[in-house]
Amino acid sequence: MAISKKRVFIYVEESKEHNKVQKKSRSKQRAFLRYSSIIVITVAVFGAGWMVGNGKVQVGKYNSVASNSSLPNKLDYSSIDTIYESLKDNFDGQLDEAKLLEGLKSGLAKAAGDPYTEYFNPKAAEDFQAGIDGTFEGIGAQLGKDAENNIIIVSPLAGYPAEKAGLRPKDIIAEIDGTTAYDITISEAVDKIRGQKGTSVKLTIVRDGKPLEFEITRETIDIPSVKTEIKDGIGIMTLSRFGDDTVELARQAANDFRSKNVKGVVLDLRGNPGGYLDGAVSVSSLWLDKDTTVLTERRDNVVIDTFKASGSSPLKGVKTVVLIDEGSASASEIVAGALKDNNAAKLIGQKSFGKGSVQQPVSLKDGGLLKVTIARWFTPSGKNIDKEGISPDEEVKISADNITNNRDPQLDAALLVLKS
Repeated sequence: MAISKKRVFIYVEESKEHNKVQKKSRSKQRAFLRYSSIIVITVAVFGAGWMVGNGKVQVGKYNSVASNSSLPNKLDYSSIDTIYESLKDNFDGQLDEAKLLEGLKSGLAKAAGDPYTEYFNPKAAEDFQAGIDGTFEGIGAQLGKDAENNIIIVSPLAGYPAEKAGLRPKDIIAEIDGTTAYDITISEAVDKIRGQKGTSVKLTIVRDGKPLEFEITRETIDIPSVKTEIKDGIGIMTLSRFGDDTVELARQAANDFRSKNVKGVVLDLRGNPGGYLDGAVSVSSLWLDKDTTVLTERRDNVVIDTFKASGSSPLKGVKTVVLIDEGSASASEIVAGALKDNNAAKLIGQKSFGKGSVQQPVSLKDGGLLKVTIARWFTPSGKNIDKEGISPDEEVKISADNITNNRDPQLDAALLVLKS
C-alpha cells in the first residue's frame, strides 16, 4: 500500500488553475495507497488520518467523482430511523447504542462495494497507525482481499510466526478460530488475528483448493523499514515497508553505496505491502532525474495529477535489479513500475500483487477513521496494475525446497545479472 507521508493516500488535483492555490495545502494531505491495501494491511494495519471534521466524514476539498455527482448532498435517514425505532421497540434482547452506530458507519463504507473503502473504529484506527510505525503484536502477515472478496495472505513477513508456520502469499483465510472469514472486512480479520504476545490463533487456509489448518503463536512484530548490506561489491537494500523513516534511511544507504563504489544495487521489495506514497516517490527519485514521471493519478479516468522525481539521484546510472514477488504491493509496485518504465532497473522474481487504487484516510471526531478509494494510479507508461500486478523481466520462483534449505534463487539471479 502506498501512504502519503502527509496523511492522504494520494491527494487529488481539481484543476490546473485551482491547483496553483491548493498545491501547497494538499502537499500536507498526501496519504497512502494500500494495501492492502489491499490496502494491503499488515496484521496490524497500515496508515493514519489527518482530517478532523465535526464527527462527519469529509473527503477534503476535492471535486466529486462524476459518476457520483447525481447523488444528494445528504442521505434521507428516515428509513434508518424507522428501522432503529422498530428494533428499539421490538427486539427481544439488549441493544447497544454504540454498536448500532458502529454498524451504520461500517455498513455505509461497505456499501461502496470496494474492498479498500473501509471504516475503522477508534481502536482499529490506532492499530492502523501502529502498523505503519512497524511495531505491533500479531503473527506478522499482510492481509488483503482477492477478486472473490476472500480474505487472503498478501505476504508473510520474513522471520515472523506466519512465515515460520508456512503461510504463503495468496493463501485464502477461510476461518479464524473456527469462525468463518467470509464477507468480513480486512480490519475485522486483522482484529481477530492480532492479539497479545504468547497467545495463539487458529487459521483454516485454503491453498490450491485444499483446506489446511494452522495454529500460530503471536509475537511482538518489530520491523525495521530498511536493511542494507554490501555483498561481493553489490549493495543490497531491503525495504520492508514505506514508513516514516524509510526515505531517510534509504537515502543514507544510497549515499553509502555510492561512496563505496558498488558495482550494482539490489532493491529488494519482496513482501513489502507498501506505505506512504511520498516514500515511494522519494525512493524512486534515488535513481531518477528530477522531474521524471514516477506515476500519474486518474479520477474517473481523467489524469488529475502527476508525481515526479524530486532530484538528487545518487544511484542514477548504477546497474540495478529490483526483486518483487506476490507480496510486493501498492507503494512497492509504484517504485518497481517507475524504475522499470524509466529503464532504471531490471525486475526479477514473480508477478507483484496488483493494487492500483488510491485511498485517503479521513480522521473522525470520535477517533475513528474512514479509508476511502479516491483514485487509480498508473505507471509512467500509462498502465494501471490493479488486479494484474507487474510482471518481472525475468521470472524466478522460489520453491518450498528452496525455503526449507534457506536458498534464495531470486537474489542469486539478481547478483548474477549485476556481476555480469
